[in-house]
Amino acid sequence: MRQFPAFFNLDNASVVVFGGGEEARRKVRLLAATPARITVIVSKIDPGFAEEFAGRITIAPPEHAGPALDVARFAIVANRLDANAEKAITMARQYGVPLNVVDHPELCDFTVPSIIDRGDVVAAIGTNGSAPVLAKSIREKLEALLPKRIGDLAALASRLRPDVKAAIPDNKARRRFWEGALTGPTADLAYAGDIEGAEVAMRAQLASGTAAEGIVHIVGAGPGDPELLTLKALRLIQEADIVYFDRLVSEEILSLIRRDADRVPVGKSKGDHSVPQETIHELLIASAQEGKRVVRLKGGDPFIFGRGGEELEAVRAAGVAATVVPGISSALGCAAAAGLPLTHRDHAQSLTFVTGHAKAGGVPDLDWVSLARPAQTVVVFMGVGTSATIAEKIIAAGRAPSTPVAVIENGTRDNEIRVFGTLAELPHLIQRAGIKGPALLVIGEVAGLPAEAIAQAFKEHVA
Repeated sequence: MRQFPAFFNLDNASVVVFGGGEEARRKVRLLAATPARITVIVSKIDPGFAEEFAGRITIAPPEHAGPALDVARFAIVANRLDANAEKAITMARQYGVPLNVVDHPELCDFTVPSIIDRGDVVAAIGTNGSAPVLAKSIREKLEALLPKRIGDLAALASRLRPDVKAAIPDNKARRRFWEGALTGPTADLAYAGDIEGAEVAMRAQLASGTAAEGIVHIVGAGPGDPELLTLKALRLIQEADIVYFDRLVSEEILSLIRRDADRVPVGKSKGDHSVPQETIHELLIASAQEGKRVVRLKGGDPFIFGRGGEELEAVRAAGVAATVVPGISSALGCAAAAGLPLTHRDHAQSLTFVTGHAKAGGVPDLDWVSLARPAQTVVVFMGVGTSATIAEKIIAAGRAPSTPVAVIENGTRDNEIRVFGTLAELPHLIQRAGIKGPALLVIGEVAGLPAEAIAQAFKEHVA
C-alpha cells in the first residue's frame, strides 16, 4: 500500500484550486459539496464557471495566492502544466500545503479518489493515480450495492451515539447493540425512508436493554446466475445470521452468504420432502424469535410456485416481522437467456404459467382446453416427470402435435441444457437429453424461434 487513505475534515477549513478551466470546474464541483471555503486562483476563467458556483467560491488573481495558501488545508493545481502551474506548485510547497496536481501523480502529495457520497457515509476508491477510469468503474459497482439512505442511518447513529454510550458503558455490549441496530429491522426502516420510525425503534431497543427483534426475509434468488440477483437480495443474503435455502438455489449464490452465518438446506425434490413445509415454518419462526436476521432463500421468485405465500402467512401469524424480496422468475430468466421471447406480436398474445406437479403428487387438474388455445405461450414449472401426460392432454384438447416446445434445465447456469422440438415428441426430447430437472417446459410458437435462428446460423456457417 503506497498510499495511506485518509479524509480531510473540512469544517471551518479553506482550500485553494488553481485554474479556471474544465478540470478545475470538476474539482470545485466535488469541493462544493463540502463545508469548505473555496478560493479559485485564476487569471482567466471559462464562461459560466463563476455563475455555476456563485456564493460558494471566491475568485482571486494569482498575486493573491500567497494569503490563500497560508490558511489552506490543501491545494489543487488543475490547469495544464505550464509556467503558471509550476509557479503554483512552487508556492504551495513553500507554504507547506498538501498538494494535488491533476493528471500528474508524480507531483502529488495526495490524489483525489473516486468518491461515493451518501451523506455521513463516504467511500473513496483510489488507484495511486495510475488508473482513474478503473477507480470510477469500481465506484459505480460499489454505489449499486450501497443502500441510497445508508447516510441517513449513519446520521441517526451519530445523533444517538451519546445516549447509547451512557446507557451501555461496556464496549462489547455496546458493539452488539450497534450490530443489531444498524443491520436489523431498524436499519430496514431507515432504508425505506422512515427515519422517524427507525429512531423510535432504536430508542425502544436501547430502553428495553434487549437484543433487536428478529425478522424473516423471503428472498427470490432468481434462476441461478448470481448476477441476476436483485441488489436488495444480495444485501440481505450478506447480512443474514441464518439462511434456509431450497435445492434450486445455485452454489454460486450460496457462496455469497457470509462465512459465519448458518446455512440450512430445506429443499424438496420429487418424492423427497425430507423437511415438511410446516417444519420450515417452525424453523423460520423459531430463528426469528431468537433475534436472528433470517433469510428464506428460494429459487426464482418466491411467489411463483415457490410456496412463499404460505411461509409469509405462517410467519406473520406468529407475530414475526417479515418482508418479501422478489426475484427474477425462472421462466423469465431462463427464456431470456435462451433468446426465447415468451410473448410476440406475431405468435403469442398471452402467457400462462402452470405447475406440472399437483400438491398430492401426479398431474394437476388443469384447464386443458384453455391451455390448448392458439396464439399463446404456456410455461410449465416442475413438469419433467409428468411431461408425457401434459403433452397428451394438451393435444387431446386441440393443440397441434407440431406445436414447438423448448425444455430448459438449469437455465442461466454453467450446466444449462436446452432442447427444442414439438409437442408430440416432448417426453422423448427430455429422455434423449437426460433431463432430470429442475426444468421448464415452454409450449407455443415462440419456442420455435430460437431453434429457427440456430438452424439459420448453421446454414450460413456451412455456406
